[in-house]
Amino acid sequence: MASNNSEKGQVGSYSQDDTPITSTGPSTGTTTPSIHSDKGADEKQIERVAERAILPDQLGNELSRQVRHKYASSYRKVFGVIFTVNLAAFVGLVASARGSPNSRDVGSAASANLMTSILFRQEEFVNLWYEIFTCVPHSWPLYIRKRLAKVFHYGGCHSGAGTAAVVWYILYTILATKEFVEEPLTDQLVNVITSWILVTMFMIILTSAHPNLRRRFHDYFEAFHRFAGWTALCTFWVHNIFSARVTARQWNTSLGNVLIVSPNFWFICISTLCTIASWSRLRHRTVYPEKLSDHATRLHFKYRGMAPFYGLKISDKPMTEWHAFATIPDIDPESGKINGFSVVVSNAGDWTKKQIMKGNERKLWVRGAPLHGLLYTSKLFQRIVVVATGSGIGPCLSLLFADITPRRVFWSTREPHATYGPQVVSEVKRADPNAVIWNTHERGYPDIVREVYQLVHESNAEAVFIISNPKVTEKVVYGMTTRGVPAYGAIFDS
Repeated sequence: MASNNSEKGQVGSYSQDDTPITSTGPSTGTTTPSIHSDKGADEKQIERVAERAILPDQLGNELSRQVRHKYASSYRKVFGVIFTVNLAAFVGLVASARGSPNSRDVGSAASANLMTSILFRQEEFVNLWYEIFTCVPHSWPLYIRKRLAKVFHYGGCHSGAGTAAVVWYILYTILATKEFVEEPLTDQLVNVITSWILVTMFMIILTSAHPNLRRRFHDYFEAFHRFAGWTALCTFWVHNIFSARVTARQWNTSLGNVLIVSPNFWFICISTLCTIASWSRLRHRTVYPEKLSDHATRLHFKYRGMAPFYGLKISDKPMTEWHAFATIPDIDPESGKINGFSVVVSNAGDWTKKQIMKGNERKLWVRGAPLHGLLYTSKLFQRIVVVATGSGIGPCLSLLFADITPRRVFWSTREPHATYGPQVVSEVKRADPNAVIWNTHERGYPDIVREVYQLVHESNAEAVFIISNPKVTEKVVYGMTTRGVPAYGAIFDS
């Protein structure tokens, strides 16, 4: 069993004994020549053995590291910027109106934020942001590229704009209620009722989306988010029409003229189209399972080819739950062309266990367009280290297949051949002949920060990408970034 050394100043080892590890392929890291002489042979064989890198001290003090690398995450920074911009707009609106802002202006601010929040859940819009942020050349300074790679924190835009929309709409509802008290007409009454229904739906969505509640009651979160969102969207249309009727009476003009010039109307049109665009692509697709073991299966889809770096939502109950998976291109062995795609599913709950146990050909629902994810940003770097634990290797297979960025691979899992099959292991080895595949059954859990840093040292990598559970992801990202190595892992509360 390999012992877990502390992270400071000690030198660890890959192997279970003191035998050096020999590099069997090209390496850009520092190496030490070792000369051995075979018995009865005149020639001397030269091995090149990678030096063990000493794990450097973490930068800064404990407080600065916690603030910078944990609490002040890019996700929270984006959220804070959006909320600050809205706060500035609110102060400006109140100041310009001398303490009595117009309800229509407040409603427009709420609708604009709601539209922004929905846009950052629309697949084509998100893919466009990925394309923009990853189009820069490697000649750009690393300090710029490593910041552009954080585009996957776009969830901060969704939650920031969504939270701001709720605050704006509460203010609007208060103003609309005040106007009804002053002028109790039927149009005003309908406007007030729909406004309070919207506030209720928004508060349900906002409360269920809290990270702690979302983690503990994920299925309920999905249901609240979906059905409360649809209820709010339908109510928003009713509210928009009756609000426009109130304005039309005040302006002495037609309802159509008010709607055409109303920002609210166009904001809600865009929000509705985004929702329709996703659900109009709901399809029931045939899936061909390839059971890898009792712990994992690989689901193959043949209805279309899929380029690397995309993910897709899959479900057998489209109204209640969806599961996102990174896709892996499938290759026709004769033509060598992409003829479908697959996803690796490991046992992580009731739904995944059910998919593993079902070995028959069947159909599953897919929805929306394929979506770029975290690993797409690896294109920004000249050399990377890819880290995976367990079934986290599934999403990484797409990156390894793309073969765009030179990479080293560290994969820690229990019995890789028995659990995931020889094909998955061979795909990893093909992408990195010197890949470190750490069998935790034989060697115990690795000192993963030290082992990953060793690969960074050997390959002179510019960044580290990890796909794992929240605990290990946070450990590796924190362990690398506090030592000056850019590192990226999935955001679990976005």
